[in-house]
Amino acid sequence: MYDDKLVPFWEETYQNMDVITFSEEPNATIKEMEKLFDKDWNILEAGCGEGQNVLYLAKRGYTRVDAFDISENGINKLKKKCEMQGVSLNAYVDDLTKCELHKDYDLVMSFGTLHFVKREKWKRFLGYAKEHTKIGGIHIMQIFTDVVPASPDIAPFAVGLAKDEEIKVIYQDWEILQFKSYVFEDEHPNVPKHLHASNKLVARRIR
Repeated sequence: MYDDKLVPFWEETYQNMDVITFSEEPNATIKEMEKLFDKDWNILEAGCGEGQNVLYLAKRGYTRVDAFDISENGINKLKKKCEMQGVSLNAYVDDLTKCELHKDYDLVMSFGTLHFVKREKWKRFLGYAKEHTKIGGIHIMQIFTDVVPASPDIAPFAVGLAKDEEIKVIYQDWEILQFKSYVFEDEHPNVPKHLHASNKLVARRIR
């Protein structure tokens, strides 16, 4: 999956149940938009990591939650968390550049993942995910942009940084409910504070 000399820091922290790699809380946009969701929705998170977003939804009573990540360590950690917290969801290892979706979804989300594959591949995934979204369904997508350089901790892996507002073009045939372009400060275990530039989009399929 990775070059032997280039393994991202999260692969180590995903193997430690006592370490929170990114956040214990779900992405704020999920809570903000949850008023639009139904408990019987088919939900997918692409690039779920150790699963804080889907765990939140599962604990809130959403029963049709799928989540995948290319990291086997991340998925193993998520499954252990599900067992410990007494929740159920479908977590599996997959690659968003090769994945096959076998159902249509009401909500598809991805946070801080798309830029780790080349631009043409994340664009292809978004087009494919749009095709597998029901009319009235929602996408929540966050991708890092090249407004600021990739931080040293992710630079070797961030091969698909977007142009600012580039993601809006992909959703011009949907209703854009929210769009944000911003720079934020971040830090992780054993990684100094650093900056990321990001676009976050919430859009609804209207036809």
